[in-house]
Amino acid sequence: MKHKTNNTYLLIGSLLFGLFFGAGNLIFPVTLGQEAGENVWLTNLGFLITGIGLPLLGIIAMAVSNVESVFQLANQVNRRFAYAFTVLLYLVIGPFFAIPRLATTSYEIAVAPFVSPAANKIVLAIYSIVFFLLAWLAARKPKNLLTIIGKVLTPTLLILLCSLFIFNFINPLADISQVAVQGPYQSQPITVGFIEGYNTLDALAALAFGIIVVHSLQELGIHDKVTMTRDIIISGLIGVGLMGVIYTLLARLGAESMALVDQPSTNGGQALAMIAQYYLGDIGLLLLGLTVLIACFKTSIGLLTAFSETFVDMFPRLSYASCLLIATILPTLFSNFGLNMIISLSLPVLMFIYPLAIVLILLSIISAFLPLNHLVFQWAMVLTGLAAIFDSLKVMEFSWLLANPLYQSLLSFAEQFLPFYNLGLGWTLPALLGILLGLIFSRKHG
Repeated sequence: MKHKTNNTYLLIGSLLFGLFFGAGNLIFPVTLGQEAGENVWLTNLGFLITGIGLPLLGIIAMAVSNVESVFQLANQVNRRFAYAFTVLLYLVIGPFFAIPRLATTSYEIAVAPFVSPAANKIVLAIYSIVFFLLAWLAARKPKNLLTIIGKVLTPTLLILLCSLFIFNFINPLADISQVAVQGPYQSQPITVGFIEGYNTLDALAALAFGIIVVHSLQELGIHDKVTMTRDIIISGLIGVGLMGVIYTLLARLGAESMALVDQPSTNGGQALAMIAQYYLGDIGLLLLGLTVLIACFKTSIGLLTAFSETFVDMFPRLSYASCLLIATILPTLFSNFGLNMIISLSLPVLMFIYPLAIVLILLSIISAFLPLNHLVFQWAMVLTGLAAIFDSLKVMEFSWLLANPLYQSLLSFAEQFLPFYNLGLGWTLPALLGILLGLIFSRKHG
């Protein structure tokens, strides 16, 4: 029985790692390493808080709250919020940002180095169609997800990544202590790393993948709530622990790679391609391309499945097949915007939804042990959301908006009245105030 339990932990832990570890998990730690330079370890610490700490808390929140979906978790606020939050979250980690980013990242690393600039757009279009056609075929039967990701794709990915790390340990690129530090990484390395961790989308994905993990455990014959909660938490520790090790090694690679270039690469995908080519020539590019392709493909299957299953649960009139088709067609179109454009468009949305997700996760865990009135959730969400709007406005880089007087007035207001706003954390004190007000009003009504 113990042997079977250990196998369950490893299998579900491998499934979680496989679902989480996609495009952003490969490229952002490398970019972070390049820009942080000798401050890479402090920056990586901040990155790990949001990159693995929050996803673990998200998994725990889903487990201890005895819910199977984001909608049920968000329903602790109220039903309207649950619909709005769930739809926005799944659009972000689904067809609008995360899924198209998977195709563009894998293309940037696996295909673009072998394509002439003149043919780039047409090849990207063809690649996107093929990539999402295969992902659609795999996601049509979600019962096969545990086998495809947990038993096949994840071990292959780990073997390929480890080969690159071994070459780096044998022949380091540079002494990290001699690598220059870029911009804000000089004065606020931990805080910048914390915000960079938003880009992985994993705290949001942790909530979204909860339903997949629950269904996978049920397929293994586990239905008891207590046993399921324990298995989810232990498996989560295995999955995110492995992610943390790989993030750290990728950040180290990024910092060392500055010995090969004069300035940081446009994105982490280009940096990884450069590192692989340095160690193994064109064979290295092919090896890295295969690694990235596997990472992105398996995560796309998981996200397509999670998106479709959730929308069917929320809107029963929809069929799984129709939701899956929509979730596949949209990113096929959006992926042709290119990786850099997708990243820049997603950041303002992340700066809004991430604070809401963080507060919801923390309150859900607390409420599982010290039950909280729905007013606490409501006040916390309202004030967090209002403050997060200002954090979102700050990172918008549209030329027509930057010159707008109203926009500048809003930024000035936030800088004056929101503590930690300049760090991208202007929502923290309003969130605490919302919790406090919720506790006060719940006592009056209780």
